[in-house]
Amino acid sequence: MAPANRSALCEIFVTVPLDRIRNFSIIAHIDHGKSTLADRLIQRTGGLTDREMSAQVLDNMDIEKERGITIKAQTVRLDYKAKDGKDYVLNLMDTPGHVDFAYEVSRSLAACEGALLVVDAAQGVEAQTLANVYQSIEHDHEIVPVINKIDLPAAEPDKVKAEIEDIIGLPADDAVLASAKAGIGIDEILEAIVARIPAPKGDPAAPLKAMLVDSWYDPYLGVVILIRVVEGTIRKGQQIKFMQADTVHLVDRVGCFRPKIEQLGEMGPGEIGFITAQIKEVSQTAVGDTITDAKKPTAAPLPGFKEVQPVVFCGLFPVDAADFEKLRESLYKLRLNDASFSFEAESSAALGFGFRCGFLGLLHLEIIQERLTREYDLDLITTAPSVVYRLHLSHSKTEDAKVIELHNPADMPDPNRIDMIEEPWIEATIYVPDEYLGSLLKLCQDRRGIQKNLTYVGGRAQITYELPLNEVVFDFYDRLKSISRGYASFDYHQIGYREGDLVKMSIMVNGEPVDALSMIVHRGAAEARGRHMCERLKDLIPRHLFKIPVQAAIGGKVIARETIAAMRKDVTAKCYGGDATRKRKLLEKQKEGKKRMREYGNVNIPQEAFIAALRMGDES
Repeated sequence: MAPANRSALCEIFVTVPLDRIRNFSIIAHIDHGKSTLADRLIQRTGGLTDREMSAQVLDNMDIEKERGITIKAQTVRLDYKAKDGKDYVLNLMDTPGHVDFAYEVSRSLAACEGALLVVDAAQGVEAQTLANVYQSIEHDHEIVPVINKIDLPAAEPDKVKAEIEDIIGLPADDAVLASAKAGIGIDEILEAIVARIPAPKGDPAAPLKAMLVDSWYDPYLGVVILIRVVEGTIRKGQQIKFMQADTVHLVDRVGCFRPKIEQLGEMGPGEIGFITAQIKEVSQTAVGDTITDAKKPTAAPLPGFKEVQPVVFCGLFPVDAADFEKLRESLYKLRLNDASFSFEAESSAALGFGFRCGFLGLLHLEIIQERLTREYDLDLITTAPSVVYRLHLSHSKTEDAKVIELHNPADMPDPNRIDMIEEPWIEATIYVPDEYLGSLLKLCQDRRGIQKNLTYVGGRAQITYELPLNEVVFDFYDRLKSISRGYASFDYHQIGYREGDLVKMSIMVNGEPVDALSMIVHRGAAEARGRHMCERLKDLIPRHLFKIPVQAAIGGKVIARETIAAMRKDVTAKCYGGDATRKRKLLEKQKEGKKRMREYGNVNIPQEAFIAALRMGDES
């Protein structure tokens, strides 16, 4: 939630009356216009001048602007003079739309009393619209529907109003019609925020109780902590205590973003802003912690947030082994601003030293990888993404029966000790136009999906499927978009672990297992996956002077094989006529040499072959 501009102003000691504060988030599906609406609200309330404005002003990473997506939730404080003549303080939180960053949405919603639900007038209610609005309802928010992009030729606002009522169950008669891009309906949205979103509650005289919403590292200020004050008042020079971490710090700065930094003397109940307290590491500031006065603490902490758990794991290795230390430093720097990203060192016989990293999804993985390449100039190899499996191990002579978590397929223990393997499952909600329904149902069935529900809303099908997460992390989203020509939308949440008929498939090149290419697959799909991988490697590994077998195996059983033919050297070229035994003798000698070379020779697998093989997807 770091701001785009940083310029400290003089300190302002103003206690804002509770009934003049409005805290709200902007929630929507991907690309329905959240960040553009935030731009217009900032512009209309004078947060930035026309000269200072830029598109997606709250998205301060280059990658956010280029892709047109929000990755980090951002907050900004706006002053608004309503039509009733009163001055209001509006705390706006712009949130991401992609399912991988749903934790950013949940944190922002916990700090607010209401939400603007933005729905595209042409596309209508989508899967992530539904997921975000249900989160907002769980927080007991007042939701103001905003139908955006009404200036598009394909806009159908009346149809979208009906969808909001039918699918979500919210009254949409008083939905605000707007176009954030054209600046239509912005005044009506601001009036709706003031009139319909409730003011926060809280006692300024009570002991301090504030929620830690987010934290990030600033090279000039140290760790910046975004907070929402629930009770009491926080001031510069106050000694505060982090209840979960059990640490005491001295507040040296209190402020807010407008979106430039503005220093404040204090913040009271209902206010959202930031503090700094000479904290050096983000790891000391757990998101969801309760901040209180060290001398007069509050009786009970706030409920906090559920800790973020990575769901997709993969290995990151530098192409040049000399870049290992540079990669380590870069990962530490990235984690300073993204606590949901985790990593630990690992080594591979094929790829050398690298790191096993945990992500919230494939987009999160892609963003981290791109930032490492772009911001830190690293050339990386990414191993095949995998999920966390639970292995139930039986009793042995040296160890008791136990349950372990497996992040890397290469670390799988002896199959004889495994009683059962459990894999994570998800419940997916998919919206798709009727003409693509058949292909989409086939895709879900091919991925071992279990259909739970199929309904029609406004000419589109809403499908609910239970799917193994392992089948989704590879390329499910890409295939979904490809099948539906981009019209399908997809949202999911985890529903726990289930037993699966899973096996470890190893890839062997010239009889040697290649750890980086091993994967855990369902037994029914192992042969097809193995054959496809062998075919790919046959084309990718250059020919040597001897035959190279490429095999896929489950345990000791080979399930697929391809052979890379040897390069042929014409050893008989120097024979001009003469006895045929001379040629035969040379050919036999060559044959013996190739046999010996195959036994002792090393197969050189180029890095490009690894990268291409790991991007295999599921084309078979």
